[in-house]
Amino acid sequence: MNDENKTSEYLPEDHDQALLVGRVWREAAGSKPPGPALVVVRQGKVIDISTHCNCMADLLDRGDAADFAQRVEGDSLGNVTSLLANSLAEPQLPPYLLAPCDVQAIKACGVTFAVSLLERVIEEQAGGDATRASQLRAELNEMIGKDLSRIAPGSDEAMALKAALQARGAWSQYMEVGLGPDAEVFTKAQPLSSVGFGAYVGLHPASKWNNPEPEIVLAVDAIGTPKGATLGNDVNLRDIEGRSALLLGKAKDNNASCSIGPFIRLFDERFTLDSVRQARVLLRIEGEDDGFLLEGESDMREISRDPLDLVRQTIGAHHQYPDGFMLFLGTMFSPIQDRDGEGQGFTHHIGDTVTIATPALGALINRVDHSDTLPPWTFGIRQWLAHQR
Repeated sequence: MNDENKTSEYLPEDHDQALLVGRVWREAAGSKPPGPALVVVRQGKVIDISTHCNCMADLLDRGDAADFAQRVEGDSLGNVTSLLANSLAEPQLPPYLLAPCDVQAIKACGVTFAVSLLERVIEEQAGGDATRASQLRAELNEMIGKDLSRIAPGSDEAMALKAALQARGAWSQYMEVGLGPDAEVFTKAQPLSSVGFGAYVGLHPASKWNNPEPEIVLAVDAIGTPKGATLGNDVNLRDIEGRSALLLGKAKDNNASCSIGPFIRLFDERFTLDSVRQARVLLRIEGEDDGFLLEGESDMREISRDPLDLVRQTIGAHHQYPDGFMLFLGTMFSPIQDRDGEGQGFTHHIGDTVTIATPALGALINRVDHSDTLPPWTFGIRQWLAHQR
């Protein structure tokens, strides 16, 4: 996995023309100790621009962010392929990639695809028991009997379906956010806690039924304007959330449970919000201990709420984000392929490699371990501020 000759496949297919910005952990530079640095990628070179812009939130807030990324100068940190190889090494070798965001809030949208809506209802009705999922899936498909992806949330048709399901005692809190007017938007992780390309992602050790969630993540500035996009893994604990939606925090926010990267691609004439709307997000899971292989994809054209609608439901007169935010747009892909026995569906094994990819953004690669055995998160806001001095 760490062959430098293969690392270019982890970049956007048109990486020579893409505006890529990110963050790396680099060794001591001048009077500064080891720590994070803001970088741009141009002509295959990684350039440290920290002397011109301290944080990603500041860069995204610039009205000329795309032009700035094209012209700003700084120290060269070498080839981007070497950076990717360093990030995939075990242990990682400086400079290596961090999550490309820093002080922004990390928000996520749930139940934005019909398939994920059904899977959340299954989790709820299964009460966290993976062995009941297959039977519940068949029952729900027979009961609903229609393609939910064709129903606009909040529409008259959606409200009629809601009334019909309520009459049959089949309504769910997940159907409320999947079909009702209000989107589910929750806090996925704390600023500076996300991991990046090549790092391990963490599962809470109590979980026995879990999966990756491959998603596109918008980078949104302080006034609510999407400035670019990247990839994310909203690591999900199906059994814990299935026991109670009030356990969402425990199911979603754990050490290393949020991965974002490899870079933020800034919007320009080649890459726009329409590129996000048309994207296909690929997922590949490779088992280290059992040779398991699972592949699937999410088609963003099947999202039930437009990305801009999700942004508007996150920020506005009702809620401000002065440092901007990263917004996971949701996934339609919940792996259900049996792994450990018939009817048990999918769950992670320690050592799995997860690849999330789309041609315009490259690939995000992580391996899987338990949250309590991974290095703890220690570099918080105070440490980040001290490093800027």
